[in-house]
Amino acid sequence: MRIDILTVLPQLLEGPLKESILKRAAEKELVEIHIHNIRDFSTHSNKNVDDYQYGGGAGMVIAPQPLSDCIESLTKDRTYDEIIYMTPDGKVLDQRDCNEMSLLGNLMIICGHYKGIDHRIREMYVTREISIGSYVLTGGELAAAVTVDAIVRLIPGVINDETSALTDSFQDGLLAPPVYTRPAEFKGHKVPDVLLSGDQKKIDAWREEQALKITKEKRPDLLED
Repeated sequence: MRIDILTVLPQLLEGPLKESILKRAAEKELVEIHIHNIRDFSTHSNKNVDDYQYGGGAGMVIAPQPLSDCIESLTKDRTYDEIIYMTPDGKVLDQRDCNEMSLLGNLMIICGHYKGIDHRIREMYVTREISIGSYVLTGGELAAAVTVDAIVRLIPGVINDETSALTDSFQDGLLAPPVYTRPAEFKGHKVPDVLLSGDQKKIDAWREEQALKITKEKRPDLLED
């Protein structure tokens, strides 16, 4: 998979995208992540990429020219399965979206900043708009990092034990059950006996029961589907 990220603050992405699972995925050549500075495509002498809003109002807007030039410099070399814009008014990202996008080949992600991007860019190029929650960040960079992490970890071979990703919360529409490790007793608190029984059928049934219980208590909205 190749992921191209367009941003005005590339330094915000370098740390999150070059550590842990994403670092190992790149080393295994399972993913390529390229960060592009939108300012490099500005025609202004001082590399400005923002301008005032038509109609007035507080806050600046990323202008269409540098974004368009950056997008077209990339699309001339390859076809993108999705051109994604990170925006508070996009569809809230869920596990189903991540599963779907993990099967794709080329993704482009546009990070908004200031009051956002000129709407014509959304109309001309964007194929999917994603939010990571009902709140506003300073820019789309952190949201893009979250999205990339959630997608890349699902690519076969990225996680050594691939069954781990398949048993995460939300994969079956439920939250994950409680997990325990050694010791079997810690400060008077014991691991449930069923997990020590060695009976896999009983363990699987307990986990399913606990997942349903926790989902009912913490995220009943997930059961509405």
